[in-house]
Amino acid sequence: MEALLAGLVLAEANWVMILLGILLVFVGIVVLVILVNFGFLWLQAWTSGVPVGWMKLVGMWFRKVNANLVVNTRIMAVKAGVNISSDMLESHYLARGNIVNVVRSLIAASRADLNLDWKRATAIDLAGRDVLAAVQTSVNPKVIDCPDAASGKLTIDAVAKDGIQLKAKARVTVRTNLDRLVGGATEETIIARVGEGIVTTIGSSKSHKEVLENPDNISKSVLAKGLDAGSAFEILSVDIADVDVGDNIGARLQADQAEADKRIAQAKAEERRAMAVAREGEMRALVVENRAKVVLAEAEIPKAFAQALKEGNLGVMDYYSMKNIQADTRMRDSIGGGGGPEQSG
Repeated sequence: MEALLAGLVLAEANWVMILLGILLVFVGIVVLVILVNFGFLWLQAWTSGVPVGWMKLVGMWFRKVNANLVVNTRIMAVKAGVNISSDMLESHYLARGNIVNVVRSLIAASRADLNLDWKRATAIDLAGRDVLAAVQTSVNPKVIDCPDAASGKLTIDAVAKDGIQLKAKARVTVRTNLDRLVGGATEETIIARVGEGIVTTIGSSKSHKEVLENPDNISKSVLAKGLDAGSAFEILSVDIADVDVGDNIGARLQADQAEADKRIAQAKAEERRAMAVAREGEMRALVVENRAKVVLAEAEIPKAFAQALKEGNLGVMDYYSMKNIQADTRMRDSIGGGGGPEQSG
C-alpha cells in the first residue's frame, strides 16, 4: 500500500513538473517575442532619454498602434523641447490624426514663438487642415494671386463711371491666423472678397484715368474694408500688379440702346403703316359700296321717267331735252378726261 501511495505521489509530482515546464516555455516564448519586437525600440527610447515601459509597448501592440511611429515621434518632440506624453500621441493616433505633422507644427511654433498648444494643434489636424502648412504660413506669409489662374480668369474686370473698362490683377499677401483656422474661411473667400473690393473701388471712380494715375487707391480701399474678418487668414497687403484699359463699355451700351430704340421706332412705324393700309382698304370698300348705291339710285331714274310719262306729268319734248342734256354731259366728260358714271336711257 505504501508503495502504491509513493507511486501516486511521484506521478503527481511529475505532472506538476511537466506543467511548470510548459508554463516556463510559454513565458520564455512570450518574453522572446517581446524582446524581438520591442527590444530595439525600448533601447532606442531609453538611450534617447525618453523611456517607454514594456507594458506600454505591449499595450500599443494590442491596440494596433504603430509603436515605432509613436516612440520616434515622442523622441523628436522631447529632443526639440516639446514635452508630449506617449499617451497623448497614442490617443491622437487612434483618432486617425497625423501625429508627425502635429509634432512638427508644435516644434515650428515653439521656435517661432507662436501661441499653439497640443489641444489646438490636434483640433486643427482633425478638422482636416494642414496644421504644419498653417504654422509655416504664419511664419512665412503666403502670396495669393487674385484672380486665381485655376479659375480660368486672368483679370478682374470692372467699369468706371465714364464707361471705360479696366482689367486689374492683384497679389494678396496673407498670414495664417491660428486662432481662426478652425471654422475660418479659406483662400477662395479671400480671393472673392478682394475681387469684389477691386470691382467696387473701380466702379465708384469718376474716371478710369483716376485709377490709372493712382492704383494704390485700390489697395487702400480694399484694406480698409477689413476683408479678412471671419477668415483663417490675416491680410497683410493688397498690391495691384497690373491695370490695363479694356473696351469702352459705356459707348457700347449706348450704341446697343440706340439700336434697340431704333428697332422699337421701326416696329411702331410698321404698326402705323399697317393701320393706314387697313384704313385705306376700308375706305376703298366704302367707295365701292357708295358707288353701288349710286348705281342703284340711277337705275330708278328711267322708271321715274316712265311713270311720269304714263301719268302725264312729263311731256315727250321734256324727255328728249333731258336726253340731250345727258348726252352733252357725257361728251364734256369724255373731252375733259372725266369718267363720269354712265346714264342708262
